[in-house]
Amino acid sequence: MIRKDIKMIAIDLDGTLFNAQKEISKENRRALERVRKQGVKVVITTGRPLKAIGTLLSDLHLLSDDDYCITFNGGLVQRTTGEILDKSVLTYEDLKTIHTYLEPLGLPFDVLSDGIVYSLPSRGNKSLYHTANPLLTFVEVEHFEDIPLNIPYNKVVTVTDEKFLDEQLPKLPDVINEKYEAFKSREIIFEIMPKGVHKASGLAHLCQHLGLTNVNVMAIGDEANDISMIRWAGLGVAMANATDQVKRVANSVTKRNNEASGVAEAIERYVLGEAN
Repeated sequence: MIRKDIKMIAIDLDGTLFNAQKEISKENRRALERVRKQGVKVVITTGRPLKAIGTLLSDLHLLSDDDYCITFNGGLVQRTTGEILDKSVLTYEDLKTIHTYLEPLGLPFDVLSDGIVYSLPSRGNKSLYHTANPLLTFVEVEHFEDIPLNIPYNKVVTVTDEKFLDEQLPKLPDVINEKYEAFKSREIIFEIMPKGVHKASGLAHLCQHLGLTNVNVMAIGDEANDISMIRWAGLGVAMANATDQVKRVANSVTKRNNEASGVAEAIERYVLGEAN
């Protein structure tokens, strides 16, 4: 059923708009182009920094002063040209605290500061983050004290073997979820953000700036870091390949997965008003 109140589509990248090769299908591209011509805003909403999005925004013609994106899982709300509308970061004391939780479990410690990643191994385990986000600049450090002071700390991630990560995460103390936003964003990636900062909070800031409400937003995603925006949006859509946790909070689940242009399916069904 078409939703005429949808004025913005918030779209996750990995596992949603991207296929396994990090490509956008022709069908997804066509759907995005058509919906933009109707005046609906397309907002890339990702855990990545702007630098790690590469040429995507220019490829989709989303590089005007009237185009926006949510990066760092809501930590930055910005125009796609780079201007920042809202920013939330961790403190150096937060880094110390988080490191004391991760290090005893052998979980690597990566600190993102804009497009730079300070990568600290843990008990011999080196981060795999460079394999997940090769567009970023990686600086390997040997000791926690080697991480620079007085820079923005956008988020902390630990990126390691999926089986090892899933074995270690239940051992983290409950306080990590009490003090921070902590979630898996991919099979091998666990992310830690400032409390109250997530994709929904970023979208709420953007909607306030644009004079919209959550009712005007359709959010599409697949992983735990998408739950906040899928639950918050007027229409939350889970991909067919989404985790069960995401599907449970969504208003709708696509029939097709990210390999089969599930984003186009959602747009055609709810915004363009075409049968699938």
